[in-house]
Amino acid sequence: ALGELMAASALLAATLKMNGALVMQIQSTGTLKLLVVECTTITGEALKMRATAKWSDEINDEQDLFELVEHAQFMITLDPKEGGQAYQGIVPLEGSSISAALENYMLRSEQIDTRIFLSCDGDSAAGMLIQKLPETMNQLTLDRDEDTWARVGHLASTVTDDELLHLPTETLLTRLFHQEDVRLFEPTATEFFCSCSRDSVSNMLRMLGDEEILSIIEERGNIEVNCDFCNALYNFDKVDAAQLLVSEATVVSPSAKIH
Repeated sequence: ALGELMAASALLAATLKMNGALVMQIQSTGTLKLLVVECTTITGEALKMRATAKWSDEINDEQDLFELVEHAQFMITLDPKEGGQAYQGIVPLEGSSISAALENYMLRSEQIDTRIFLSCDGDSAAGMLIQKLPETMNQLTLDRDEDTWARVGHLASTVTDDELLHLPTETLLTRLFHQEDVRLFEPTATEFFCSCSRDSVSNMLRMLGDEEILSIIEERGNIEVNCDFCNALYNFDKVDAAQLLVSEATVVSPSAKIH
């Protein structure tokens, strides 16, 4: 499921006309607690991705996503890099697959007809996204658009997991839509990237407050924090903890200036 969600995130992020982050989340009260994928887009650069999953009991590869979730919600967050207004859409996780859940989200939250096909074999993930362009007011054009949308959706639904995962893009599209004019744009590379840092972890710890920080140090002798995305380990001993408290005191000092 996480692999399919990563493929879906990359596809949607590629449609964005902004620099910033797209975050997809599935939250649940069941065995599978959380799936998160974050994609960051910057014009002219590779699509940067990171992802994580959290669960409470043992799960196996044979179990379906919808067997592992209860009262699940599907969320998409858009966070523009240039200080624009962040946006979040939330809908119940409905359907029998990640594809169906995303199609439902796009229709209910964005009012966009969408078909998405996803596949993951444990080693790689792939997907195909089809969206209907905004309609015109011309009735003849509307009828033609409906016919085209129905035909394209039918042809796309014949794609197999093996084709998605292993065929070159041009071969796949030509095979599916051999009666159409297929035009390919330059591909966008993807790469893993985690934005965690010691500074960001320090800021997170400061939010716990002096009392909690001192309590952990007294009990354990140090504070260890693992990044859920890249598994980087950040260790803070007594000296580091004291610096956190000093920094916090500096921030809240009456003479301190906040910009």
